[in-house]
Amino acid sequence: MEDSRIIELYWARSEEAITASSEKYGGHCYAIAQRILCQSEDSRECVNDTWLRAWNSIPPSRPDSLKAFLGTITRRLALDRWRCDRAEKRGGGEVTLALEELRDCVASPACVEREAEEGELAELLDRFLVSLNKEARIIFLQRYWYLCPVKQIARHRGISESGVKMSLLRSRKKLKALLDKELRHE
Repeated sequence: MEDSRIIELYWARSEEAITASSEKYGGHCYAIAQRILCQSEDSRECVNDTWLRAWNSIPPSRPDSLKAFLGTITRRLALDRWRCDRAEKRGGGEVTLALEELRDCVASPACVEREAEEGELAELLDRFLVSLNKEARIIFLQRYWYLCPVKQIARHRGISESGVKMSLLRSRKKLKALLDKELRHE
């Protein structure tokens, strides 16, 4: 079913919208949650929560990309659950690794929080992503948005793990330089 038709079902408050969303994007949303949580039961719960959140968000929202909209909801829900679980047990996994990799790019949390509140950080990240070549951008997003392991990215991109790591290192250095320039030296 086409995304526009699914969105119309949400607007019509038809429960068929949830079924159609699940059939079309359930696997995509599950993969996002699973990369973050690494537990199938928790991942399935996040996906189910995604349908409820979408139901409560559409209307008034009318997303341009239903896949991105649902994926973003799932990612937020999974990260919230991960934070809660981590606070309880101090776990690890890909989320911890990815956040540790990015830690050096953002040394001043107070400064970054201030800029994020003003919406400038999002604009800055958009400019950063546009500045990367297509391959580097895909690798960066797979690692830091979708939280894919380096090994999986290498396999999907048809390059070595060291090639993925080098691309990520270069991208992080470029991001750090941009953040230093834009956020810390105003």
